[in-house]
Amino acid sequence: MKRDDLVLTPRGLRFQGRIYPCTIGKTGVTSRKREGDGATPRGTHRIVGMLYRPDRLARPAPWALPIGPRDLWSDDESDADYNMMVRAPYPHSHEKLRRSDPLYDLVLLTDWNWPYAVKGRGSAIFIHQYRRPGYPTEGCIALARENLRDIAPRITFQTRLIVP
Repeated sequence: MKRDDLVLTPRGLRFQGRIYPCTIGKTGVTSRKREGDGATPRGTHRIVGMLYRPDRLARPAPWALPIGPRDLWSDDESDADYNMMVRAPYPHSHEKLRRSDPLYDLVLLTDWNWPYAVKGRGSAIFIHQYRRPGYPTEGCIALARENLRDIAPRITFQTRLIVP
């Protein structure tokens, strides 16, 4: 492990010597991730992208990409674009990236089951803002808004998310 890795610990997410309180999937951590199981996958995951809402916050890092009104994430196992960012109109099952709530105002993308998704192995594992302290996710890792905004500018393409 390196200092610039994000490491899930029993106390929170460790990054550059600090511990940030976080939440994980509602069913805990698993080595056998499946679509819709509510679990956070165990393993070492690369950070492969950063998305943000330009109408709600300034660009958090030079390489962050804006989330537009038509941006979606495919979670349809039967579609060729499963576990990929897609654009509306999109006829298959998907999740809106530009949400009315602030959960996806800033999103770190991991390489979980990406870019060559195995059907049924689960779609995107993001690091995003949580609803409130202690409220679990569907498998992602979630942080307080101020903590996510503190971490984001210091993330590089060498940063990994480590879930033991």
